Amino acid sequence: MSKVRVRFAPSPTGFFHIGSARTALFNWLYARHTGGTFVLRIEDTDKERNTDEALRVLLDGMKWMGMDWDEGPDVGGPYGPYFQSQRQAIYDEYLKKLQDAGRTYEKDGAIWFKLEGERYTAYDDYLKAEIEKVKAAPVIIDDAVRGRVERAEEKDFVLVRKDGSPVFHFVNVVDDIAMGITHVIRGEDHLSNTSKHVELFKAFGVEPPKFAHIPLILKEEGSGKMSKRDKGALIEEYESRGFLASAVRNYISLLGWNPKDEREKMDIDEIIELFDFPGINKGNSRFDEKKLSALNAEYLRELNIESFTFLARPLLNEAGAVSEDVDEDYLQAVLTLCQPKARSLDTLAELCGYFFLDDYAMDEKTGVKIAKKADPKELLAEVLPILEALEPFDADSLKSALEAQAEAQGKKVFAYFPALRYATSGQAGGPDLLPMLAVMGRERVVTRIKRFIG
Repeated sequence: MSKVRVRFAPSPTGFFHIGSARTALFNWLYARHTGGTFVLRIEDTDKERNTDEALRVLLDGMKWMGMDWDEGPDVGGPYGPYFQSQRQAIYDEYLKKLQDAGRTYEKDGAIWFKLEGERYTAYDDYLKAEIEKVKAAPVIIDDAVRGRVERAEEKDFVLVRKDGSPVFHFVNVVDDIAMGITHVIRGEDHLSNTSKHVELFKAFGVEPPKFAHIPLILKEEGSGKMSKRDKGALIEEYESRGFLASAVRNYISLLGWNPKDEREKMDIDEIIELFDFPGINKGNSRFDEKKLSALNAEYLRELNIESFTFLARPLLNEAGAVSEDVDEDYLQAVLTLCQPKARSLDTLAELCGYFFLDDYAMDEKTGVKIAKKADPKELLAEVLPILEALEPFDADSLKSALEAQAEAQGKKVFAYFPALRYATSGQAGGPDLLPMLAVMGRERVVTRIKRFIG
């Protein structure tokens, strides 16, 4: 097995958003690409926000996306515990190492990390006061995505707060050392922290891991970093809307990484095979829900009808479009027609609800548009006797009968189509009309046309 060890270290706050999912996914992909180990480590020291329910949202979201972890909650491992709230003894041990090395001091009730270098006093514009600064040697970060980054820390920083709780920088580095993490893949908003982390690695006498800071995900309109408050930002939203996990995972993989061949639809085995740092972009990515929906539609079209029906049924039931005892053959026949048009399962009730509900909405604009060309009631009155007597009531028989009627009336067969569709569905578009009527069946079609004619 590869020696690569990566980690995803989220704080469970009750949300699993696109940015966190992408960070988790890139770590998981790199571990699977290299045959390494993917560690899930939970930063749960905020007792007010980090609840069992918040943890469940996080773990369920990762499992839904198909990300399994080699070490962490539910699976254990040799470097546990995998919850920061349970690792205080480890932090105390590492703090003592720094204290014994003379790299800490106490001030204002907190424990500070002492940088090495020449000290001097300077005026700080932010604090509006004279403070002690340090001329420390610059930290060189050979980032796998950003390239060479040089940064020097100028001020000592806190390791343990007044209340005794350790700060993020300290526990992050201690956990990475204690768990043998070899590569740290995280958002570029953490790049500003990395010089502090490198200073701590050096103080412990440990070679820092390889850093890879991945680009930010911008809001759909392109302004600012996407946050959990933005539309479409939460993974659980896509799960509840019936998006396919494989489509969401595929799309998120391409937010900041590409296989260099312009492909957008790729199965997960291909992505794992090709995923590596050179394919990660330096520039920020823009989230585009239309692209995600289009990709999801491609995945939906590839499902066999049994799988499509299994996924669609609960959403149609929840929307009130079908009942629990809906005829299975009829449901499958309808969904076979609608599947090529579906962009997501949560919009399926709008797309095909009229197949099941007699009380369907009539689009007024469509009605006005149809009436401008010819009186739809007159057209339907012409074909109603033909439909009532037609046997068998299938697409081919409908085509032949309507063509014969049109020819007898000196019309084109398509003259009847808008009125037929509107009367039986209330819509201007949808599946191919004649197969649609055939699936509905004679009784339903005739009843709806009679009601429309009045």
